[in-house]
Amino acid sequence: MTKPKIPKVVRETGSVLDKAGHKAYLVGGCVRDLYLGREPKDWDIATDALPEEIQKLFPESVYENAFGTVGVKTDSDDERLKIIEITTFRSEGRYTDKRHPDEVKFAKTIEDDLSRRDFTINAIAMDLADPKEKFIDPYGGEGDLRKKLVRTVREPRERFNEDALRLMRAVRFAVELGFDIDHPTLKAVKDQAGLLEMIAKERIRDEFVKIIMAARAAEGVILLEDTGLLQYIVPELREGIGCGQNKHHIYTVFEHNVRALNYTAEKKYSLVVRLAALLHDVGKPRSKRGDGPDSTFHGHEVVGARMAVKIMDRLRFGKEIADKVVHLVRYHLFYYNVGEVTESGVRRFLARVGPENVDDLLRVREADRIGSGVPKAFPYKLRHLLFMIEKVKRDPIEPKMLKLRGDGLMKLLGIPPSPKIGQILSVLLEEVLDDPKRNDIGYLESRAKELGALSDRELLALSRKARDAKDEFESGVEEGMKKKYYVK
Repeated sequence: MTKPKIPKVVRETGSVLDKAGHKAYLVGGCVRDLYLGREPKDWDIATDALPEEIQKLFPESVYENAFGTVGVKTDSDDERLKIIEITTFRSEGRYTDKRHPDEVKFAKTIEDDLSRRDFTINAIAMDLADPKEKFIDPYGGEGDLRKKLVRTVREPRERFNEDALRLMRAVRFAVELGFDIDHPTLKAVKDQAGLLEMIAKERIRDEFVKIIMAARAAEGVILLEDTGLLQYIVPELREGIGCGQNKHHIYTVFEHNVRALNYTAEKKYSLVVRLAALLHDVGKPRSKRGDGPDSTFHGHEVVGARMAVKIMDRLRFGKEIADKVVHLVRYHLFYYNVGEVTESGVRRFLARVGPENVDDLLRVREADRIGSGVPKAFPYKLRHLLFMIEKVKRDPIEPKMLKLRGDGLMKLLGIPPSPKIGQILSVLLEEVLDDPKRNDIGYLESRAKELGALSDRELLALSRKARDAKDEFESGVEEGMKKKYYVK
């Protein structure tokens, strides 16, 4: 067993409770992690002191919940130690809604408190006043840590009926710790998977994120499917199960998406990249045409982006993360071949995907490649694309980079704000994308006057043509290559 290392500030907090005549125990994940030699993410103390008594002992504290937990502020510079949560021993009654206890009752002993916890590995306590640092372990959690087992405290059906989110937590702990779920617990997860429908989407999202951010994220998604939970989280992913691809893919769509996620987890990429990698081909089953080695998936990136919007919204992801994931899914399928795409094509590519998204987009492309079974994540052509991006990155690629802006254009033409201003800027930008030397105030003003003299119909047609101009990344060259290699 690894010798636990308890921070000084945690011991001092326990000592304050002890000197006031109260019990103080480390509980939950920090005890589990200390045993495993992992660095605890947070520190939780359980005590027989009531919340009001804790607040009197620790004036710098916050109590804003109905569960007896007081957040005690410390002077530590360590983010994990700035707040230490102290919770009064409690026992819980029935969970009518499968989410929250109908009532919370304060208990008298640590054993009572441990009896309400979800899994045995989280139901171990350590007396902070005991110099020998012995474990209080009424449910065999220490043995399960040695055996690497996730097992519920008492009867699994009862535990999952109390709070159905524990179904996902069983998977999450197995994935995070590299443990197995013991047979009775696993059977109960499968039998009661439908209870997850009663859980708030925000809570499901938070557990799902923890699984996706684990080193074994891919195993987590597979375990979610094997237990029947995935259909209540991201059912769209299941459409790829058994969905074969074409001659350039050796895996089904589901296997490919999971393998792509696995690569991003190995690389320790961000949540946005991991989610985008998992969802990048989610639209393939719905866009598949034909079967066998010559099947195609035309427009699957567009279909997938629409599906990603619904997935991210259903799981209540914030707008910033959701928008980025959808954007990466939409544009993950870009074509680039050395010698076929010009500098203007690269500028249009940057204008379309945004320079700030290029790194993440390339990470998703790496995952896509590895998930397809190819040996090299970053071939020469992608390195050459980075070279080209570096070469043109200072060129204007959006209206605000034009030397003639909206206010100057209105003054030049003597017209008020109107759609016409945007239409003229759209045409000017398209011309500058083609040739950055045109981003000259003299040329832009002269050209703006010509455009301003056009009829509304003529200008609208030109602006639409500019807006819809096909990037060379999606040109006839690309279409031909896609059809030739069945990669669309």
